[in-house]
Amino acid sequence: MTTAAPGGTGVLDLPPLVDQHCHGVLRGELSAAAFESYLTESDRPAAAGTTFFDTQTGFAVRRWCPPLLGLAPHCTPGEYLARRRELGTAEVRRLLLGGTGIGTYLVDTGLPGDLTGAHETAEAGGGTGHEIVRLETLAERVAAGVRAAGEPGAAAEVFTAGLADAVRDAARTAAGFKSIAAYRHGLALAPEPPTTADVATAARDWLATGTPRLTDPVLLRHLLWLATGTGRPLQLHTGFGDPDLRLHHSDPALLTDFAHATAGTGTDLVLLHCYPYHRQAGYLAHAFPHVYADVGLSLGHTGPRATAVLAEFLELAPFGKLLFSTDAYALPELYTVGSAAFRTALEEVLTGWVRSGAWSETDACRIAALVGAGNARRVYGLSGG
Repeated sequence: MTTAAPGGTGVLDLPPLVDQHCHGVLRGELSAAAFESYLTESDRPAAAGTTFFDTQTGFAVRRWCPPLLGLAPHCTPGEYLARRRELGTAEVRRLLLGGTGIGTYLVDTGLPGDLTGAHETAEAGGGTGHEIVRLETLAERVAAGVRAAGEPGAAAEVFTAGLADAVRDAARTAAGFKSIAAYRHGLALAPEPPTTADVATAARDWLATGTPRLTDPVLLRHLLWLATGTGRPLQLHTGFGDPDLRLHHSDPALLTDFAHATAGTGTDLVLLHCYPYHRQAGYLAHAFPHVYADVGLSLGHTGPRATAVLAEFLELAPFGKLLFSTDAYALPELYTVGSAAFRTALEEVLTGWVRSGAWSETDACRIAALVGAGNARRVYGLSGG
């Protein structure tokens, strides 16, 4: 089945995509400045005299989104934003998500704000939605409840028991878990599970500070191992992100020892984004049967260069180990851009290899379907396809 969506010509005959890592869409109206702020991973305004529309993401929005709203490709930002206001947020969301060719959304619900949830996001796109539970947000919610209860003497014990229960309960319905340990400490964590005594001490110290944000490396490791014990896939942020991140601490190669330690647990690790360390992620997916790599954020932010980035992902990673996602957040436009960049890049890479005689057309179509949907359906145990 070929989906009617921006990007590609249908030569690869892709099934409906599985967006295995994305976020909700803002429900409210946005000013021009607020809209533009979501075109970048920066948390700061554009430099004086410049605009975030003058980025690969900004150009991609103006290429792929206007036709879905009844405008010509590459219209001016002002024309596009005016049309967006005219249609209203709900209609824009329906038109843009409905034109992506995405059939299944795995939504990380751990970000704050007035965002659509998994089912509301999917409904707008005419698909199905599943929740991905962010571990650090879950732990912070449990900690807030313990602090509110006001029992400092038993706080650590109540927290650790409540956290174990919360992870176990979430695993009953969630498609998987996600960790942003790369942001909170970095990926150079000790690979083994922390001891019960170390967890208790770390919990006691964190709760006593009153700090809501979890950064303690012992508790971050504890979260990873709690999630690993559920058998649900565990997504790990690696590579590119906002300035809260220290990029050199997010190299997926830092997870090599953790990959060794988790090899027999029955839990798959999914390395998110990866860029500019996507070749390291490809190596880990090559070396460890339970490690997968996600092309996600890498493609939406690299524009026409997404073809080269995807080809580099495909150099070493086994083709059954790569997953598609948009990492779209706040703007439905980012779903459109992410899916279009993926389709275009995949078709350019694979049809080029077919023309050169390196691949058969049959194999190109089969692998395209795996990367776009089949691999994610297998990893997350999703029905359909």
